[in-house]
Amino acid sequence: MPRTTLALIAAALALSGCGPLGKVEQGRVIAYDPQTRQVTLIREAAAATRSGPGVLPPVTIEAPTDPNEMGPAPAAGGLLLLDAKNRRIVIYDHATQAFLTIPYTPLAERRNVAKSPGPPVVDRARKTITLYAAKDRTLITFGASDDLLAMPADTWRAGDVVRYYYKSPGQALRLMNVTRTDLSKAAG
Repeated sequence: MPRTTLALIAAALALSGCGPLGKVEQGRVIAYDPQTRQVTLIREAAAATRSGPGVLPPVTIEAPTDPNEMGPAPAAGGLLLLDAKNRRIVIYDHATQAFLTIPYTPLAERRNVAKSPGPPVVDRARKTITLYAAKDRTLITFGASDDLLAMPADTWRAGDVVRYYYKSPGQALRLMNVTRTDLSKAAG
């Protein structure tokens, strides 16, 4: 197709009211306020530059006002990466507003655990934390310092992954909770 034809089609679309296309971002939720509809997340890095748990600083967006444009409400958490193979955990530390990488030595490991047995367990008496690594299907218990045990409970929970569509930064027109949406049921 000649360039002039493509230019004419683009001009016709612009004049017909079809505005510029929006953008799509995805990330892990670290905070959510249902009253204000504010979602704070760590955006995923582009596949070509992916080297860590995401991109700082966190971004805050407003969820769509129309409930039909939003899936299930997202759960927030500070756990960004639980790497059982390399024995490291990466969390988002709200106090320092940075990633914190925690190497660990397991006290107990159960492999081939089909699904999460429940929320993370912070046992201050035994000074241990128990987490489920879904990717590795492993339940891990490790010894924790007083500093780690004193962190808020949601630090050890993985927030939901959400994908959102926007035209104006900060305002999601559509928001999908990737973690809690079963696409096999939607396709049926």
